[in-house]
Amino acid sequence: MADSPIAKKLQELLNEEKWTRATLSNYTVGQIKELDALFQEASKEHVLDEIRTVCDEHLSHSKNSIAALYLSGIVGMYRQQIDDSNMVNLINIFADNRKWNVVEFICGRILDYGENRNALSRLAECYENDNRTDDMYGVWERLVRVDTEEADIVKLIAEKKERDGDMEGAVEYYRKALHRYVNKGLFSNAKEIWNKLIENAPGDIDFFLHVQRKIARTISEDKAAMLLSDLYRHYKTVGDWDVALSILKTIIEYDDKNPQNRKEFIDVYKAKYAEHSHVDDYIKLSNLSAGYRNIHEAIADFEKHIAFDVGNFVFHRTWNIGRIKSIVGDEIAIDFAKKRDHQMGLKMAVDSLITLKKDHIWVLKAIWSKDKLREKIKKDIPWALVTIIKSFDNKADIKKIKAELVPSVLTASEWTSWSSKAREILRTDSRFGNAPESVSVFLVRDRPLSYEEKVYNQFKAEKNFFARVQDAREFLEQGEPDSELFTEMLAFFNGYVKSYSQVNEFVVGSYLFLKELASKHSYLKNVLSLGFSELMADTEDVVGIYLSIKDSKLREAYLAHIKAFLPDWADTYVRLIPYALSKSLLDVLLDAGETRRLQGLVVSIVENYRDHREAFIWVVKNLWDEPWVKELGLSYDKVLFTLIHILDITFKEIENHRETTDNRRINKQVDSILFKEDRLVAYLDVADKDTIERIYTLVSDVKDLDPAVKMKLRKRIAERHPDFKFSDEEEKAVVSRGLMVTSSKFEEKTRLLSRIMEEDVPANQREIAYALSLGDLRENSEYKAAKEKQDELNAKVAKLKNEIERSQIFDVSTLNTSKISFGTEVLLYNETEGAEEIYIILGPWESDPSNHVISYLSPLGKRLLNHKLGDKLTFSIHDRKFSYVVKNIKAAKM
Repeated sequence: MADSPIAKKLQELLNEEKWTRATLSNYTVGQIKELDALFQEASKEHVLDEIRTVCDEHLSHSKNSIAALYLSGIVGMYRQQIDDSNMVNLINIFADNRKWNVVEFICGRILDYGENRNALSRLAECYENDNRTDDMYGVWERLVRVDTEEADIVKLIAEKKERDGDMEGAVEYYRKALHRYVNKGLFSNAKEIWNKLIENAPGDIDFFLHVQRKIARTISEDKAAMLLSDLYRHYKTVGDWDVALSILKTIIEYDDKNPQNRKEFIDVYKAKYAEHSHVDDYIKLSNLSAGYRNIHEAIADFEKHIAFDVGNFVFHRTWNIGRIKSIVGDEIAIDFAKKRDHQMGLKMAVDSLITLKKDHIWVLKAIWSKDKLREKIKKDIPWALVTIIKSFDNKADIKKIKAELVPSVLTASEWTSWSSKAREILRTDSRFGNAPESVSVFLVRDRPLSYEEKVYNQFKAEKNFFARVQDAREFLEQGEPDSELFTEMLAFFNGYVKSYSQVNEFVVGSYLFLKELASKHSYLKNVLSLGFSELMADTEDVVGIYLSIKDSKLREAYLAHIKAFLPDWADTYVRLIPYALSKSLLDVLLDAGETRRLQGLVVSIVENYRDHREAFIWVVKNLWDEPWVKELGLSYDKVLFTLIHILDITFKEIENHRETTDNRRINKQVDSILFKEDRLVAYLDVADKDTIERIYTLVSDVKDLDPAVKMKLRKRIAERHPDFKFSDEEEKAVVSRGLMVTSSKFEEKTRLLSRIMEEDVPANQREIAYALSLGDLRENSEYKAAKEKQDELNAKVAKLKNEIERSQIFDVSTLNTSKISFGTEVLLYNETEGAEEIYIILGPWESDPSNHVISYLSPLGKRLLNHKLGDKLTFSIHDRKFSYVVKNIKAAKM
């Protein structure tokens, strides 16, 4: 029922339209403007919802009411709602009746609120009817940005630009059209555009290779090979043999049975190696022209042989780098540094040598001085990256690059600063790209990539969904959102939203990312056809989805959408807080008057801390002093007991290798609260003795806690309560059950581990790689020796890592000379021998019995620990009896 004056006025207008049966011929642009004025008035009076309700009710029985369709539709456009069906129906009605001036006006009003496919399509139709050709093409250019599936209009735009002499613009649109025809599976259309681009822009080989991969994947490999043959003929004609060869190699991936391909390979090889002295011999030797020989094996055989020519470099496992001095028949003479004029048969040379280009990093290491190479690599990082990557079949990751430079050229400390600059260059420099199979493997491009191509390739190589989201964001920082490359990226996310069977983090992440894009680019606002509440309707695992979204912006958007679109948002927020640990979420709930519910949540977290350890810690750190939490009257000593228990649990789970990363983080947080912030010490200063005893007993039972921490607590308790009695068990709990070490030994072992990892392991990997290149592993002694060395290194590394992980550096300031302990030098009287003996008590790493240094874990060390001056000790070790009196205890020199 219409209540406001404006709604009543509208109702009268609608009744008049109905009673007078106003015909379309009576409608003018002026009358539509009058409806606009009514809309503006309703907006000013804040009665748009009422206006729309009146219109929608009227449309239920008068579906073609012009006024109701327009006003309901324009309110929807104003509200940025997805459903634009009323406006679409309206422009269709007027277009069908050829009221083009009214259609143009309504399309213009729709476009005031952002690009719209239907409005642009009809507007172009208006201009076509009015013979406004330039305006029509202008609208078409806008339309194809919104309608990413439209291909024919894109082709028409390209042809017009070609007629107008704008070849650069024409090529851009021809490429766009080619992508879209391929997406539609229209091969004949795609072939026409492909050949058009070969004619006008043949140099962008990466574009052609990208498109052919799509064709092979979505249409057929035969069709891809057919198009590549056209491209190959162009490069053969212009004599670009390297590109022609790479195209031929791609063709035989799809079709390796065609005998014509063998002939083409021979033609290209003869042209490419025209100056080589043995090209014809090697073609014959490889049986490349013989139909019975596998073409892939024949090519590999030929290319291995052709690399052997006078002046070329080779690598041998024993003699290192050499240079081919001469080739006479089947005999090769090679000059190695320590073996000049070494004679080898061609077959043996092919089997045992690796041919290297003159700019291979191994060659440069051999023929340049170390200082010259080091200076060049430090000053010219891009050159170093190009050199190393191209040295290994144009593929290398950071580990490989490091293995080639450290320590042979750069020190470990030099690598740290050098590698950070190198990573940035690999990420931003257009000469470098990512291998299709892995984002961490880099290659050098023959043609520098544009920013868009580089980020797109990174996107395609990336396997992680949320890393792809970030790549798409980076693309838009400098790239064009209407690029076909970005359209493909968009399709990746759209695919999740359009074809999901179960809502998960990828579906929700895609939806939220598309909404993020639509907020910045109006032409994308219609890319989604469902709302958030509809998406989440059948989803119960709201918390699980939140935890699985590994992108901070999308997490924030997820929370915002929950509050904006889900009626039970408060319940959902309460469920999320133990995982989101967000003060802003909590503030939203407090502002909404949900204090009681939050208090119940805090009590639940405290009582169920085993299941919500991180949430418990977060409450203690961030909420404990909040007035609404204080109202609960929770016991502070219970909080401290709980934190100590969490510390003990995490130590045990770390030891058992359960969720180690999470447990280390939680352990560090608790350690910070209790000990670094001195909360425990502060509480002990005011606590009664019974509470102190309970707390200290709990702390002393945490077996892997740093003994220096325990010692500090004991010291503080003893200072405040001199008469406090520590039990015998506590007295003996002063040596860690981990591995006590001196700081100097810790640094020595850490350096040893670094040397093995950074020098010995990479060197061993190179030995294995070389041995593998020799083939037949069954009788390959070099491979077996290298693998044995690998096993030895792995065992050594595992042992060192385990010991370093268990080690606890002894704090000299906590040394206690009142009893025998780690870091003390003890003078004993041997009653059996009638002589004095001196022992220094340290750890297994420092143990040196010949110099009287023994480990506290050794049989003798264990018997001596915790005894005091004057104590008499009698014990047996391996059936030998000992009888000592402790004569003196002092700090050892460490």
